[in-house]
Amino acid sequence: MAWTRLARNGGTVALAASVVLTVTPSAALAATGTVRTSGPALTVRSGPGTGYTSAGSVANGASVTITCQTRGTTVSGTYGTSSVWDKISSPAGYVSDAYVYTGSDGTVAPPCIQTITNDYPYKTDSWSQADPWLFYKRECVSWAAWRIRQRLGVDFTNSYRGVHWGNANNWDNAARSAGVRVDGTPKVGAIAQWNAGTYGHVAYVARVNSDGTVLLEEYNKGGTHNYQTRTVTKGSVENYLHF
Repeated sequence: MAWTRLARNGGTVALAASVVLTVTPSAALAATGTVRTSGPALTVRSGPGTGYTSAGSVANGASVTITCQTRGTTVSGTYGTSSVWDKISSPAGYVSDAYVYTGSDGTVAPPCIQTITNDYPYKTDSWSQADPWLFYKRECVSWAAWRIRQRLGVDFTNSYRGVHWGNANNWDNAARSAGVRVDGTPKVGAIAQWNAGTYGHVAYVARVNSDGTVLLEEYNKGGTHNYQTRTVTKGSVENYLHF
C-alpha cells in the first residue's frame, strides 16, 4: 500500500503554528434542505446529538436553512446512517442530516467548527507509524484525513468509498473515482490539492478571504512533518476537493 512519505509545494507562511483563530461560519454560505421523515415531525436538538435537549421540531416536508454542519451522534434515518448534524436557523438548533434531503451525499454548508489551531492528535508521534486511517502520521494526507473526519463528519480512510487514495498526487483522481467533486473553487472545508513534486501535497481550506486569497492549514509542507498555516492565491492551488 503506497502512503505519502513527503509532500512539497511552495508558499508563504501566514501565521505561527501556535496561533489560534476562531472563524464564524458565514451566513452567505448557508444551504437549504428539506426534512423527510416517515411522517412525524423531526426533533431539533440544542446540540449535535440525540442526548441534547429538545429545542423544538420541524414538520415533515418543511424547508430548513443549514448554517453549518458538524459531527455528532450517529443516526439512521431516511437517507441512511450518518454522524453529520445540520445546524439550522429556525428553530435554532441541530437536526440529524440522515433526515434532511440536500441533494448531495457530501456536506453542503461550512463546518460549524472553524477554529484554526493544531489540534491534530499525533503531533509528536513518529512519522514512520500509520494513523488509524492508514496514512503515515504527520504527513499532509494524515492531517487532511483528520480534518475531513473531525470537521466534516466524513468517515474518511485510505480506502474511502472503495478507492485507494494513497499519495497526495493521487487524491484528485481518487476523488473523481469516489464521486467527490473536484473543481477550481475554494470553500471552507475543501481540500486543496497539488500534483507537483514526487508525492504532491494536500491542505485544508480554513478560510476564504474577501480578497479571494485562501488560508490553509497543513502538515509536512517542505518535509518538516509539522503544522503550519499560510495564505495562497486561489489560482495557485491545482484542485479543490469537496467532500
